[in-house]
Amino acid sequence: MSSTRIHHVLQLPPAVAGRRLDQALAAALPQHSRTRLRRWIDGGRILVDGRVLRARDPVAGGELVLVDAVLDDLVEPRPQALDLTLRWQDPDLYVVDKPAGLVVHPGAGNPDRTLQNALLALDPALAGLPRAGIVHRLDKDTSGLLLVARTELAQRRLTAALAARAIHREYHAICAGVLTGGGTIDAPIDRHPVNRVRMSVRAGGRPAVTHYRVIERFRAHTWVRVLLETGRTHQIRLHLAHAGWPLVGDPVYGGRLRLPPAVTPELRAALRGFRRQALHAAKLVFPHPCAGRQIEVSAPLPEDFSALLAALRDDARRGGAGDGP
Repeated sequence: MSSTRIHHVLQLPPAVAGRRLDQALAAALPQHSRTRLRRWIDGGRILVDGRVLRARDPVAGGELVLVDAVLDDLVEPRPQALDLTLRWQDPDLYVVDKPAGLVVHPGAGNPDRTLQNALLALDPALAGLPRAGIVHRLDKDTSGLLLVARTELAQRRLTAALAARAIHREYHAICAGVLTGGGTIDAPIDRHPVNRVRMSVRAGGRPAVTHYRVIERFRAHTWVRVLLETGRTHQIRLHLAHAGWPLVGDPVYGGRLRLPPAVTPELRAALRGFRRQALHAAKLVFPHPCAGRQIEVSAPLPEDFSALLAALRDDARRGGAGDGP
């Protein structure tokens, strides 16, 4: 156990204008929970243009924010050498291709063997950054690309770019149901009022916008490309389920298993055996935090995702009803 001093200096982006202070800070500092940020706001540990504000006070965008706080009783994550696939690296950042099943941060039930532990073994200097430089998150069973800053300047600029929606994130998903075309889901998201491990679409929640395009249709499923305009917890999983197209394998929002009529034994086995949400973070496009140029990084589909697509295609050929977008 130890106490760690936390110090941030940042300027709120114009995109947060009109939002509550705690909401704006949650977007600008995603490495800290909203509960922690509210505690710091209430304790006077956060100054906005030199003033102490309340969590509910609106911001205009452009304010200078100073955070000077302490994390007490912090359990220091320890370095652990785990296999990591890097799709980009330079002196300022890494882009990690996270496998499904790897938790991003240590927490209740997952004290170690997380991405953060692996990053500390890969690059011990990351111990000096909040969350070992991790800029955003993926659910444990979502595979794909994650940004990791290697310097305080890079982390601050990448976090600001994320809050300003300047980071393009593209996902691939396999959902139950046959989509007729692309579209946009614009539905606010909030914590579920009863089940706190779930999110829900609720009036008064945080704005959330998801764009989707059909890549390939099958007899009872669709492979889609998803673009995030916002980045709420479980956004893609919840939005597609809310629209009637839950992700294959999703243990929280997936509902009952859907099978096409006269399903092949191979597809039945593939669907029953797919034990995670069929979601992969396939592409990141972002402004380099120091060089300024646009960086584009892609990650190939993981083996289990590709195997499920192969089983869906084979079933469609035998059923004679599958087609392209």
